[in-house]
Amino acid sequence: MSAEATDPGAPIRRRGRPRIDLRRLGRVALLGPVSRDRLPDAIGHVAEAHRAHHPDADLSVLHKAYVLAESSHRGQMRKSGEPYITHPLAVTLILAELGAETTTLTASLLHDTVEDTDVTLDQVREQFGEEVCYLVDGVTKLEKVDYGAAAEPETFRKMLVATGDDVRVMSIKLADRLHNMRTLGVMRPEKQARIAKVTRDVLIPLAERLGVQALKTELEDLVFAILHPEEYERTRALIAAASPGSAASGEAGATVTDDPLSAIAENVRAVLRDAGIPAEVLIRPRHYVSVHRVRIKRGELRGTDFGRLLVLVGEDADCYGVLGELHTCFTPVISEFKDFIAAPKFNLYQSLHTAVVGPGGAVAEVLIRTHRMHKVAEAGVIALGNPYTADSTSGPQTAEPADGERADPTRPGWLSRLLAWQQSAPDPDTFWTTLRADLAEDREITVFRTDGGTLGLPAGASCVDAAYAQYGDKAHSCIGVRVNGRLARLSTVLSDGDTVQLLLAEDATSGPSPDWLDHARTPAARIAITGWLGAHPQAPQGSYGSRPAGRRPDPQPMASAPSGSDRSVDRAATVVVGRPDATVRLAGCCTPVPPDAVTGFTVRGGAVTVHRQECPAVARMLAAGRTTVAVGWGDAAACRVTLVAESFGRPRLLADLTEAIAAADAAIIAATVEPPSEQRVRHTYTLQLPDAAGLPSLMRAMRDVPGVYDVSRAQHPAAAV
Repeated sequence: MSAEATDPGAPIRRRGRPRIDLRRLGRVALLGPVSRDRLPDAIGHVAEAHRAHHPDADLSVLHKAYVLAESSHRGQMRKSGEPYITHPLAVTLILAELGAETTTLTASLLHDTVEDTDVTLDQVREQFGEEVCYLVDGVTKLEKVDYGAAAEPETFRKMLVATGDDVRVMSIKLADRLHNMRTLGVMRPEKQARIAKVTRDVLIPLAERLGVQALKTELEDLVFAILHPEEYERTRALIAAASPGSAASGEAGATVTDDPLSAIAENVRAVLRDAGIPAEVLIRPRHYVSVHRVRIKRGELRGTDFGRLLVLVGEDADCYGVLGELHTCFTPVISEFKDFIAAPKFNLYQSLHTAVVGPGGAVAEVLIRTHRMHKVAEAGVIALGNPYTADSTSGPQTAEPADGERADPTRPGWLSRLLAWQQSAPDPDTFWTTLRADLAEDREITVFRTDGGTLGLPAGASCVDAAYAQYGDKAHSCIGVRVNGRLARLSTVLSDGDTVQLLLAEDATSGPSPDWLDHARTPAARIAITGWLGAHPQAPQGSYGSRPAGRRPDPQPMASAPSGSDRSVDRAATVVVGRPDATVRLAGCCTPVPPDAVTGFTVRGGAVTVHRQECPAVARMLAAGRTTVAVGWGDAAACRVTLVAESFGRPRLLADLTEAIAAADAAIIAATVEPPSEQRVRHTYTLQLPDAAGLPSLMRAMRDVPGVYDVSRAQHPAAAV
């Protein structure tokens, strides 16, 4: 099936194949004779479509399934007046056109038998096996008499759980919904709108995530026609006006009297022919919703906005060969280039996207992919055949290595996350609301763990989401994170390809702060945080305290420095200055101590300020033409230094730090401890050391204290000198 602009009321079909009259097929199913040695005429079209993808398929099981479905549905009619058997036939034909394997088609023919007839799951299992029985059970609705208003959300929950074990369940459901949407015109307007909204919020995002673009695009057009009829008719008129040879009117700039895409397509064919690259160049019309989105984005449609060029080649390498020829022979629009072959989308989609400027300045978007990629782009997981058979050759093999969630088409990362959080959402309303919000996230990123694993997260996810994705409820005790090796806030939004190292507190009783809810995007994280906060209403939220976002806490003194002292001045270290009687001050911006390499500058009043040579202030003053003063350290080994310790809050941390300082024979002259910020604490110590040579070992001893992740020399902004 192709995602072309079509009338949403008409089924999409292969070019050259006669239109299938399902009403006539239904009459044949009811009245026509069935021979023992051939398939019934009513499913001849299904068999033809199936054999086109699977020439060696055994059709006897389809014959058997059709006979059971037709006999069990006999006498039932659809609201449209057609025999009911036309519905499972149409659903099965949709899947056969997309290349579904025999087991899926068998279950599709039987998908309503257990729900609407006297056939039982045991009968299906006995006649067709466990696999078909599982698929039929997965798409069978729950009874309203048992579940009341919760029947619909709980049915979807049941379906999604079944999809977690077999994605073919959702393939059947999507085809079922597509045929129902095609025939929705017989329903009351209010019921049409209700079904269309559920389709928009749940089924279309699921079709997108499973990569079944052929179903997704037609469902979008059908929903568009029901929920936005005026915009739909306007878009339909624009597409009709843009048809080659039409003299149409409409919006300014929408009138098209020729087909610029055809001219560019001919040029592309000639270029590839001359380059010796065998390729098929097609014009791929946009569907209605796509044209509507382009019109909203650009305001005025161009002649080339009603379609795109599709270039199909045999090998992956040919895709890049085509790209090189196009960018050489045409002017490329670089901002439109995307490589989804090297970095496939999370729904298996692979293709090169670009745009080139053709004759007369017309810009055409171009999709470049192999025939295999095209099949997967159209049919998604359906094109994989039976992905649960190790030696299956019924579908194309993915090029992804099997080293992470995304590489497994039978359990995509988003589906694993969905199945995880739904277990914590027993309330149907919470599940239904959260499901719609989760499916609204249409992009996914991959972040790497330090142990070599990966995490699949929705775009915009934060470190809080990563913590719960990796550790589940253990993430309640998360006290910090490093992103790409650098310490970061838990609120940090992650980007595709980031490396995340999550740090957990040893105290398992610690819990999250309410602020975390402001940064959590995934349902799993939000549900877990909300559950913990609800279960611990009296707990000190955030384990070690929290503060309003964006507010820097004021440092609280633990011990006061002597009156008149300067925390950046080392009165114990002797500095030798090549200028007699000069007042010497150690710069507070870099806090030099022996044996640092130092340099000096004369400041106001004739004093000499001593800086470490690598201090940024030195470079600024040299650039300003300031003259240096020769300075060096004297014989005295003692020094005073200011150190800053960054740590995660925990009980007895202050005692352990002061014990480590005392063990190094350093005296604490002054100290300040800032209030916790996102469970992190900053300690500033002014210390007197008997020997400057002991400074490196002191800093190592402080870093070895559990919970301390960094110790550095104090850095303060340089004052104007």
